[in-house]
Amino acid sequence: MAPLITLLLSTIAARSIGALGVAYVNNWTAAIAVGLAAMFLLTGFSHFAPPLRRDLVAIVPPRLPAPGYLVTFTGLLELLGAVGLLVPATRVAAAVCLVVLMLAMFPANVYASRMPDPPKSMTTRLPLRTAIQVVFLAAAIAVAVGRG
Repeated sequence: MAPLITLLLSTIAARSIGALGVAYVNNWTAAIAVGLAAMFLLTGFSHFAPPLRRDLVAIVPPRLPAPGYLVTFTGLLELLGAVGLLVPATRVAAAVCLVVLMLAMFPANVYASRMPDPPKSMTTRLPLRTAIQVVFLAAAIAVAVGRG
């Protein structure tokens, strides 16, 4: 739930700052990009924080090789995507790449929902996880196709 709250609060804060005259975030597309960047910084760093990293490694589907490396790699991609969202020249490409990344990582959420004893940080039921994922995808798509 923390990533969703981060996305929403950061987007609202960025847009509020834009309404005060800061040109960098003077439209919703830019504000959503800032919110997504904050969210992906949070989730990207969680790939390296010991308690959450262990849980993320645990939910990598067993058919995939080297779960630890996959978690490291996807964490780096999330951090790079966050930076890309903050640079207007790379914003659209970053948003598109993050849509692809979110879709590629979603099977881990399905796998976690089917685990008999999932890690504590991964106990959100699949319908709620899916709804939250749709919000994240919609935000990234809004940035990818938005103007400004």
